[in-house]
Amino acid sequence: MPYPFFDQILIFVRGGGDLGSGVIYRLHKAGFPVVLLEQPTPTFVRRTVSFGEAVYSDAIAIEGVTSRLVRGLDGISMAMHAGEVPVVVDPEGETLQMLTATVVIDARMEKRNAGTTLDDAPLVIALGPGYTAGVDCHAVIETNRGHDLGRVIWQGTAAADTGEPGTMAGQTHSRVLRAPAAGHVRAHAAIGDTIQEGHAIAEVAGQPVRAAFTGVLRGLIHRQVTVTPGMKIGDLDPRCERRACFTISDKSLAIGGGALEAVLSAEAVRRQLG
Repeated sequence: MPYPFFDQILIFVRGGGDLGSGVIYRLHKAGFPVVLLEQPTPTFVRRTVSFGEAVYSDAIAIEGVTSRLVRGLDGISMAMHAGEVPVVVDPEGETLQMLTATVVIDARMEKRNAGTTLDDAPLVIALGPGYTAGVDCHAVIETNRGHDLGRVIWQGTAAADTGEPGTMAGQTHSRVLRAPAAGHVRAHAAIGDTIQEGHAIAEVAGQPVRAAFTGVLRGLIHRQVTVTPGMKIGDLDPRCERRACFTISDKSLAIGGGALEAVLSAEAVRRQLG
């Protein structure tokens, strides 16, 4: 059995983008069985470090941990016994009604409460702004870069969404790729490629998305997603470190560490562990 220490604790994570994947990675490596509930067409861009990418590719391995798209309770059980993270397309969270969750973590990063309540599980955790610990969840994990990144908040809220991308090598808004029109993204490069300034990275409805500077393509939304004008569709990294495209970021690991702390320190979990 791949979970010798915490097999009696079942954790559901809703949202398998890069931040949710940092949480899943930390919990899985610590020995907790984790089930990922995902949308039918996830909109994350950092697909090479997002366990939810299994929705599109059936399975993905990130730093030695594999997530696999499954169906039904038998599929969940088989993936867990193989030491994998089962991914279920379940935007409404119906699987929560079929299995007894000890912990539910809302990692959808919608900047608002999308229906999470204190009644979802004995321990309910949410990432980032839009939630109030003690009101609609038990704990909030700070996702804003800075002194409090990864901090567990047991009363109150995380910092408000600033709308400002993090600075990388002096680049902020210019590193975020946005859709110039409605439609589907047609890629001209793959994640991990070095793109020269001015070159077309992708196009939407025939309109090009060009690199504002020379950098490595760190993320690009899946072609199946219908995008709208101005929607974030990619991420260009000016540091030109290809390895960073395929490994979990410092931010995601810090947030994952906060979630792991919340789980291990929660009284509800300790009671179940006996």
